[in-house]
Amino acid sequence: MRGELILLSTRNTRDYAERVAYEMQTFPDFYRKGYAKSIMGDLKTVTFADGEMEVQLETSIRGKDVFLFGSAGRNAAGRTVEENKLELYHAIDAVRRSQPSRITFFEPYCSSSRSDRTTRRNSVGFWIHYKTLVSLGVDHIITYQLHSEKSRTVVDPTLCAIEDVPASPLIKQFITDEFIGSPEALRGAVDDVLFCSVDAGGENEAKKYARAFGTKLVIAHKQRNYSKTNTVESVNILSDTELDGKAIWIVDDMIDTAGSVFTLVKELHSRNVASVNIAVVHPVFSDPAAERLTRLHDEGYLDNLVVVDTIECPPEMQEQMPFLRVVSSARLSAEIVMHMHEEKSMSPFFDDFDPWHYVSRLKLFT
Repeated sequence: MRGELILLSTRNTRDYAERVAYEMQTFPDFYRKGYAKSIMGDLKTVTFADGEMEVQLETSIRGKDVFLFGSAGRNAAGRTVEENKLELYHAIDAVRRSQPSRITFFEPYCSSSRSDRTTRRNSVGFWIHYKTLVSLGVDHIITYQLHSEKSRTVVDPTLCAIEDVPASPLIKQFITDEFIGSPEALRGAVDDVLFCSVDAGGENEAKKYARAFGTKLVIAHKQRNYSKTNTVESVNILSDTELDGKAIWIVDDMIDTAGSVFTLVKELHSRNVASVNIAVVHPVFSDPAAERLTRLHDEGYLDNLVVVDTIECPPEMQEQMPFLRVVSSARLSAEIVMHMHEEKSMSPFFDDFDPWHYVSRLKLFT
């Protein structure tokens, strides 16, 4: 172990961090190993009249192993990406000045990872974010499913390590529990269920789903208008797989404005499929995503939408979209924190979910 464990959080992820702390305290050997009853510390954010910000640490962390949770994503309070990032950077500075033994930054959704393309005349958001974290004193970064695998190559492991943990196994287990449930149903899914990528770039992720469930793959190609951001002109299906009567699962790492899936869902529905569902890790849901998704559901095009809670989905959003199913990652995060704190291998968190083995085990206990 690396000193006494303590969790801290910026305002944007306080509820999430508290759920992680609760999950940790339910582990059978948590108290037996001598962990404190309260592992949550306190940060206080102060805003001055001129708009400047300061973060104050309300807990002693000298020599402790600190896990700081933070995110710049959407939040119920309506704070902007810029404000969230500024608060995060101030929080890291406050923590480093308090002399912990180690700072691990846990960012469930890294919004900066979408800015990873390098040309001669553009800034690279992920590079800026990473360099800022390192320069302020972060020792280790944990995140769920970066937008692009190449983002990891930015990180210099001699300065700061990164764990880019896949969260899609959580969704695969949820699909197995809620929509399959038995070995017989899983065998039927091989012929009745198809997994579809949103675009050619998401083909690898869709392949993982199809491989795990033993089904076929459908690939979509979207034509963008590159003169405008978040704009899709058309979607074409690049597959000769029979779609008639099939249950389709569109899978991706995130939904932003839902422009791509809006067009794709309608195209798939026009091909006489039995149902269309969406499963993504990060529910970014920038406007007008909620409106588009609700419209698809109300018009009978979309059946289910499954996401992970890497970004907050407040109650009012879930009321607006009753077809939205949110999968919790808190327990997985708690297990990751415990493994890192106790210097255990992280390999188990990179293993894919095997629905065939999973349902076989379930059958043993029924």
